[in-house]
Amino acid sequence: MADTSPKALATELLAILDRDEGRLARIDRYVRGEHDDPYMPPQADDEYKMLAKRAVSNWMPLLVGTPAQALYVDGFRSGSSSESELPEPAASKSGEWSHWQRSRLDARQSAIYRGALSFGHSFVLTERTKKGVISKGLSAKRTAALYEDPANDETPYAALTIVTPPKGKAKGKARMWDGSFEYAVTYESKSDPDSVSVTRLKRHGASECPVTRFAASVDLEGRTIGVVEPMIALQDRINQTVFDLLVAQTYTSHEVRYATGMAPPMQMELLDADGNVTTDPEKAVDSRPKLDGAGNPIPAAINHNARRFLFAEDPDVKFGSLPAGPVGSLIDSIDMSIRHLAAISQTPPHHLLGQIANLSAEALLAAETALQRKIAEFQSIFGESWERVFRLAAELDGDASSAEDFHGEVQWRDMESRSLAQAADALGKLAEQLGIPRRGLWKRVPGVTQTEYEDWVEMAEDEDSVGQLASALTRATPSVSEVPATSDAEVIAA
Repeated sequence: MADTSPKALATELLAILDRDEGRLARIDRYVRGEHDDPYMPPQADDEYKMLAKRAVSNWMPLLVGTPAQALYVDGFRSGSSSESELPEPAASKSGEWSHWQRSRLDARQSAIYRGALSFGHSFVLTERTKKGVISKGLSAKRTAALYEDPANDETPYAALTIVTPPKGKAKGKARMWDGSFEYAVTYESKSDPDSVSVTRLKRHGASECPVTRFAASVDLEGRTIGVVEPMIALQDRINQTVFDLLVAQTYTSHEVRYATGMAPPMQMELLDADGNVTTDPEKAVDSRPKLDGAGNPIPAAINHNARRFLFAEDPDVKFGSLPAGPVGSLIDSIDMSIRHLAAISQTPPHHLLGQIANLSAEALLAAETALQRKIAEFQSIFGESWERVFRLAAELDGDASSAEDFHGEVQWRDMESRSLAQAADALGKLAEQLGIPRRGLWKRVPGVTQTEYEDWVEMAEDEDSVGQLASALTRATPSVSEVPATSDAEVIAA
């Protein structure tokens, strides 16, 4: 039977972090633009190395940011309390949304998505603090979790996050959680199990481990894969081609002029009447070429540029020029590699190439279809993780009903690119032609927030109450024809 003691769990979790450290560090380098150098000759000089640094074209932040910017949780709708009741409408004052605002996840959710998309997974810790129950993101580089079935389980058996890595003689510190308790962990090295020490601190208050995994994709082996690691080979290919372009641009893209049969001018020194070297022009009677230490004449430096002309007295001297080398094929190769990157990563080509001129709305929609499908997949995966976070927060808050709510769902903001006029036309047709209640379509208005939606509902109810009161007053007030005629009226009429 496997050892499930706290020390054994901490040792295994630290070993997982030690095993994945190199791979995750490489992914982090590529996201930050610290790529592997392109191939260079072993005798490359400083100019080659400078061109290699300038050849880095970091596409990784765009591959991560494009789907991450379309992921924005805008509300949470609780499930029904019984089979006969309809689901509760989303509300900004619900317990789940209060927890969301208390944790400042409007701003912090993006970092969780970017971590999951970059490394393949990230984590969220839900815990009780002095300010109430809050949730916060944990980095995949510092956090690991154990699962009995990593491909299908959403609840980890135990999780550990490093707070302070070891430095010098100071030991590293970490926090660990299992199904009941929180532990303080100290260690000297992640690969040294004998240096691991575990101390139980307190009960964390939840019925299961309070750490939730946000995985971009999980296969049946339990492996998580982000959007960066599969693209590293393509990124290196683009960097190599850009480097070759810079080298060709620097050394062969300009026309080279040459002269043959011309002796270069030499540095001269003055001689006096005794044949000695002098620096006084008045004493000089002759001159000779200046020699170096080996007895060879030293050529004089020539200040030659586009404004100067070269001429020669010797008729055998010939002038000519070498044509510039073509760079168009290298530019086409870069363009092809970027298109491959766009196809494999399901990123619209116009996001990478900037070629958006003369594209109709239908063409843009077709170009972004693959991206929208990819975003929908991420929403379904991350939505399940947020629902577990809300259940954990409700349990720690003492809300037993919400803690057992497995029918709630996260509401994502509609970030699809379309005009307000198109959306209004489509929603109007849904209401008129299909008979869908108008109020049920309000949430589909692009850019509407939960608070705005609730304001609309209140204003609509106020208008309905005013209209009902006006109708009641109208029905209660008799018309002119219903007023009985008086005797005076009859006299006047006569």
